[in-house]
Order: sequence, then structure tokens, then C-alpha cells
Amino acid sequence: MKVLIYRIILSVIYLVALPILILLSLKQKYRQSIPARFLFAQKKPSKDREIWLHACSFGEVKALSPIIYALNHQKLLLTTTTHTGYKLAIQSFGAQDIEVRYLPFEPLIYLWKFDHLKSLVVMEAEIWLSLFDFAKKMGARTHLINARISDRSYMRYLKFRFYYQEVFKHIDSIFAQGQIDAIRLESLGANNPQVFGNLKIYVPIEPKHLYNKPKRPIIVAGSTHPEEELLVLSTFLKLQQAGMNAQLIIAPRHPERFDDVYAMLQGLKAGKISEIGIDEEMDILLLDLLGDLNSIYRIADVVILCGSFVKIGGHNPLEPAFFGTRLISGPYIFNQYALFDCIQNYLIVQNQNELYDALINYPSLAPSSILPTKGTLDHLIKDITHG
Repeated sequence: MKVLIYRIILSVIYLVALPILILLSLKQKYRQSIPARFLFAQKKPSKDREIWLHACSFGEVKALSPIIYALNHQKLLLTTTTHTGYKLAIQSFGAQDIEVRYLPFEPLIYLWKFDHLKSLVVMEAEIWLSLFDFAKKMGARTHLINARISDRSYMRYLKFRFYYQEVFKHIDSIFAQGQIDAIRLESLGANNPQVFGNLKIYVPIEPKHLYNKPKRPIIVAGSTHPEEELLVLSTFLKLQQAGMNAQLIIAPRHPERFDDVYAMLQGLKAGKISEIGIDEEMDILLLDLLGDLNSIYRIADVVILCGSFVKIGGHNPLEPAFFGTRLISGPYIFNQYALFDCIQNYLIVQNQNELYDALINYPSLAPSSILPTKGTLDHLIKDITHG
């Protein structure tokens, strides 16, 4: 009865919001995702799918790759929410016997049908009642993996504890990133969450291109958000004034911001990597190629890992640590504590002055590295395939 009431409420919201969704679908950013998710503009998955994997965005799709490779003899469905996640899924797995779709808005999920669905596997914080309820109605076991609840989100989750208690009734197994995540999930109604660690530790880290490393020191601002480009850029200009002959590479987190960030560089000796590659004559380069950040980390001397100077919660430190860069982060890493626990030798700075001091003295910083892990994927795969 609770699920039915929930579906009715969402259906009313959907009908009210439909004109707005149609208008938003005209924007380039949403031209594919909104019609697919809300307007039936995608093909339904085949009824013979056995395991359904869901990941919201680019990073989560990437983190699912070791599980997908381990399940290569199963008939898989992979759903995503964002355009970047969908694009990566198509590029990485579209040529295999894996169907890739956008996840429909919750009431529309019930229009899909499966004959022999065995498992639903959902990544991180995609805790949607209709998704799990539908999978149970199809006779599938349900799994929440890489589950996490950040410091910033926890109080908000508690306000809707009544909702999450209902969702967790529909989830058979939960694998949390860390002990704190498991405790928080349990307080929301989860039954016996297991601490597994962060799945990203098992993702192969490989450069897409083998760029030649310039002779100048390379400073990379990785996965930047609004305001962070200005912070890094003004710090870099001060370094130049102090006589530091480095090259800065800025890699915005979201591709729709490439043009805006490049506009900030007008009047400076700057260029786009998509047009000129790694040109040593340029002082500043914009990484405007999706999926190429590891290639840039490979040649970096210092990485400023962004999403941490604004209250985003940080980004994955494993990738720059894999290449032994000097790793600097801002203070807001509340979404990445479990991954930072997996590496050694990184520096947290609080403000621009500390960032400047770290960069001007970067040779004294120890290279970062990934700590060894004893965990395996066997238990997780067994739970997904056999229950």
C-alpha cells in the first residue's frame, strides 16, 4: 500500500512537471537524457536480461567495470542517469552483449518487463523505492553496493528515515564503503550492511593517450568546479610572478563547462588540448577531452584534486596516486574518506595561501601512492549471481 501511494504521488508530480521537462529537453545538455528518461524516447530493454546494473554517472559506471567483466557470461542490462555516464557505458560496453539504457523516471520503470531477471545491482546512493520494488516484483534479488552516506547528506537522510526504512525492506544485501557508512545505513533501517570498501580500488587505471612529458613542471587541476578554476588560476599567476616556470593544465569536471572555462583564459598564453595537444610553449592548457584525465595525471608533477575547495565532497584520489604525483587537496573530501584511506602521502590545504606555499615548494612533497589491499571481488560476485 505504501509503495502504491508513493507511485501515485510521483505520477502526479510527473504530470505537473511534464511541460517543464519538454522545455528542458530542448537544451543541448538534456537533449538525449530527458526524452529517454521521461518521454519514452528509448527502446525498452530485452526481456531476457538476467542481471540489471544501475550506476548514476560517469564515475560510478567506471567503478562498475570490474563487476561487469566478472559477469561477462551473463545477459546484462546497464542503466545510467546522466549523459556522461550513458556515453561512457556505450563506449565501454556497447559492443558486448550488454544493453545500455537511461533509467526511466520511477513510475515509468513499471513499463519494463523481464522474464528471468535474477539480480538488480545498484551503485552508491541511488536508493529509489520504485527501482527496488519493481525488481522484487520481477523475482530478482536486490543489492546495494559501494553504498555511502556522506557527512553532509546524513542529516537530510535522517529527516526521511520513514522513506528509507521502506526502501531497505526491498533490498536483500548491502555492501558499504566503510564502517561509518554501514552504521549510518543501519540507523536508516538497513539490515546487516557489510563493510566491503570502495569498489573503485579494483578499477584498472590506464592512460588513454601516452603524451610526452614536457620539461617544465606540470601542475594539473583535476575535476574542477565553478570558483575553483579562479582559485587555481590566480594562484598559478602568482607562481609565475615568483619565477616558477611551470605549465598548468585545467580539467573541468563537467564537459558543458569547457567553453566557459576557456573564456577565463583569454589574454593568457593558453590553448585547448583537443586542438594542440600538450604544447610545451603554452603556459596553460585546457583539457577538453572526456575520459583523458588519467593521461594527464601520468605526466603531472603535481595534482590539485578539486571538488574539495568548494563543498562538493572531493573526487577520486586513486587515479593521481597511481601515477605517483604529488597530491594536494582542499579540505572538503567528505565523499571520499574511504578512498583517501587507501592512499599515502597527500596534503590537505585550507586556503589559497596554503595552496601557493605547497606549490612553490612542491619538490619537497612526497609522491603519493596506493596502499595494498587484501580484499577480493569473489564474495561480492557470488552474492550477485547466487545469493
